[in-house]
Amino acid sequence: MKIDGRHYRSLWWNDEKGVLEIIDQCWLPHDFRVVPVETMQEFSDAIYEMRVRGAPLIGATAAYGMALAMAEDPSDANMDAAWTYLEKTRPTAINLRWALDRARATLLPMPERERAAAALALAHEIADEDVEINRRIGENGLALIREIAAGKPEGEPVRLLTHCNAGWLATVDWGTATSPMYQAHDAGIPLHIWVDETRPRNQGALTSWELGKHGVPHTYITDNAGGHLMQHGMVDMVITGTDRTTRCGDVCNKIGTYLKALAAQDNGVPFYVALPSPTIDWTVRDGVAEIPIEERKTEEVTHIQGRTEAGAIDAVQVTPDGTPGGNPAFDVTPNRLVTGLITERGVCEASEQGLTGLFPEFAQAAE
Repeated sequence: MKIDGRHYRSLWWNDEKGVLEIIDQCWLPHDFRVVPVETMQEFSDAIYEMRVRGAPLIGATAAYGMALAMAEDPSDANMDAAWTYLEKTRPTAINLRWALDRARATLLPMPERERAAAALALAHEIADEDVEINRRIGENGLALIREIAAGKPEGEPVRLLTHCNAGWLATVDWGTATSPMYQAHDAGIPLHIWVDETRPRNQGALTSWELGKHGVPHTYITDNAGGHLMQHGMVDMVITGTDRTTRCGDVCNKIGTYLKALAAQDNGVPFYVALPSPTIDWTVRDGVAEIPIEERKTEEVTHIQGRTEAGAIDAVQVTPDGTPGGNPAFDVTPNRLVTGLITERGVCEASEQGLTGLFPEFAQAAE
């Protein structure tokens, strides 16, 4: 997508320097910084510290991490060590393991002398595939937005609510939940996006930053405002992303998503999830019972980062001294609360039948 008229991906390979470069999202929305990722430690830190974040982007980053490992030492032992080292950084988002598994399966049969070049080519391929997947998700979601717009008086906006940041910053480009929004806006459909703040890391601010750069009308709201807006008929549809979805259609996403789904059901608001196929975990059926939920550091709850009046980016404590903070990063929305899944192959019901109908080869391979 574009920032001040210039196209960016969230990560890219710098051929001249021979390194991966990323947008360091820890400083957004207040400061735009591009940094290189040059060591395995830096790859691990970038993922864990959420300098890159979002399931698809984590997967692409991990693929480049494997490429670096193979450039340093293409042995089987180092491949396994790199897989383990990167896999433990974020346990919930399935794209991380998916990318690492794909890299290992591709590289293991190869002679060691070919692995470095093949690993880098595969990382480029995964990144490019993600862009195309998200573009197609946007096309399929656009059809849903068009249906809502057709039933409105001319000029009245379609009002969408989203939670967390499932935008182009969370993918390589386009985003998942935001891709339909961008495509609808570019098609001339009037929109207004309600953007949840998404405590504790306030990732809704990233969505607001993205939408503002693209010129999409939006309002930043507190997490607890969504139900109120739905009660008063001010939300036409909810669209979120997902970090892991079971083969039966349970959706694991940023903490607070489940509450939005409950409010949507109570108020008859369609609740859709934008779902790239690599985010489906075909080995899991019961999301609540089986998906590991990452517990992040308490400082993300007890402190908040922002920009001071003097322009400095700083963190301040918001809790009394000694107050412990609990920080589960994700929750699971059962499939019964999901109206539909927007994938690169179309829109389906949130069920095993719906997903296997669109992706029969993946479902069969996991059995």
